[in-house]
Amino acid sequence: MQLKDYQDQLILKWSEEQLQNHVISTARALGWIHYHTHNSRRSPVGFPDLVLVHPEKKICLVRELKTEKGRFRPMQQDWLDGLKSAGIDAGVWRPSDVVSQRVQLELSAGTSYGSGYVQRYMTGVPNSQGVKP
Repeated sequence: MQLKDYQDQLILKWSEEQLQNHVISTARALGWIHYHTHNSRRSPVGFPDLVLVHPEKKICLVRELKTEKGRFRPMQQDWLDGLKSAGIDAGVWRPSDVVSQRVQLELSAGTSYGSGYVQRYMTGVPNSQGVKP
């Protein structure tokens, strides 16, 4: 087994807390600010784990974090669906998204769903207000 394969296998076994720590440290290094409800007992049921904002890129990502085998509760899916329908870039990240580099890609360039930012970022196409990335 190659070292990379071994590292990937370890990442796939991460807890939600380990995934969250990785996402937050990566996001901070790339200029993002974040919000996480530390004690959700008094918060609406199912609200996603992280709200990430990049002030320069003017991007907001809302992400639910799950272990590789973690399941969604109905209210979690309702929140993600509601946020998406309101035009918010909402989704889920799992440890496999770290292995595939999806988390790093979305944090370094925005995402292709919700805001369509990757397409605009890569091509220089202006957004709806005529602002180029």
